[in-house]
Amino acid sequence: MILGAGMMGTALAWPFVDRGHVVRLVGTHLDGEIVTSLRDRRLHPKLHLDVPDAVEPYFVDELPRALEGADAVALGVSSAGVRWAGQRLAPLLRPGTPLAMVSKGLQRGGAELPILPDGFANELPEAPRATIHPVGIAGPCIAGELARRVPTAIVFTARSSEAVRTWSALAAGPYYHVFPNDDVVGVEVCAALKNAYAMGIALATGMHAATGGTAGSIGFHNLEAALFAQSVLEMRAILRLLGGDPDTANGLAGVGDLDVTCNGGRTGRFGHLLGLGLGPDEAVRRMQGATLECLEILRTLRVALTSYVASGRLLEGALPLAEHLARVALDGAPVDPPLARFFGEALGARSP
Repeated sequence: MILGAGMMGTALAWPFVDRGHVVRLVGTHLDGEIVTSLRDRRLHPKLHLDVPDAVEPYFVDELPRALEGADAVALGVSSAGVRWAGQRLAPLLRPGTPLAMVSKGLQRGGAELPILPDGFANELPEAPRATIHPVGIAGPCIAGELARRVPTAIVFTARSSEAVRTWSALAAGPYYHVFPNDDVVGVEVCAALKNAYAMGIALATGMHAATGGTAGSIGFHNLEAALFAQSVLEMRAILRLLGGDPDTANGLAGVGDLDVTCNGGRTGRFGHLLGLGLGPDEAVRRMQGATLECLEILRTLRVALTSYVASGRLLEGALPLAEHLARVALDGAPVDPPLARFFGEALGARSP
């Protein structure tokens, strides 16, 4: 069963169906129109594809029926919906149920930055919490490509290697290549951070267009490269700060996901609009209701990193790009990136 009938939640059904599974796809309270379309025409209105016959759509109030006899549960909700999903599933999940999640983000925890699998587990009663080990699905994956069976390399991570093996057996196939990674914190933090930094890298395309330029071999690619390199350095620093392996930022969960998010998807479009010189409110309006995880990540980072600096765990000014992106996207500051502050020796985290 998959909870969440948005683009990624629905696209996740394809590899399972192709392994011979029947998938019960349950829409959230925000997915009513999608579920209606799936039931009436088999058409997903955002993916613009007919779903396979083995996908059975359910409305959110049918969740208990959809869960009956389900062998495994996956979450396809946004980061903001993880707590809601935990509360809805808590009284229904059997202990030991295999559970995975494609949600990408960090929960607000004051001075801390809890990862989403831990946040979800905390919503469960003690008995299922002790036996359910959520598997995070991260790495470069555009929903529209997955649903068209484009070759995809993905990362599965969990605090239980057995849970990762279970989900790999359920999903891995000829076009869906699974790579386990036991750095749960590193993978989950990369999955969240890439949204904020991909938005920042996309500023360059908007800045180029604002000068009258068009897409091509001549653009603001020099600036894009500098922004990309600084993004990776800052992701490594944040991983070190939060207890992850900095090298995770160099792999699929980090640079891989960062690259795909820059090249496709709503985060890049939003960064492009900001780069054009639009204010945050107008840029959000033009996104026509698209979920913008980058904004939530930047709000969460701003609070937590300010606390880390105050406590001496992070050097002041160590993350100039993250600080700048928060000012641009949240406060409407001028878009010009602070290149003179990039690649400094101060970059990094202090030991607690």
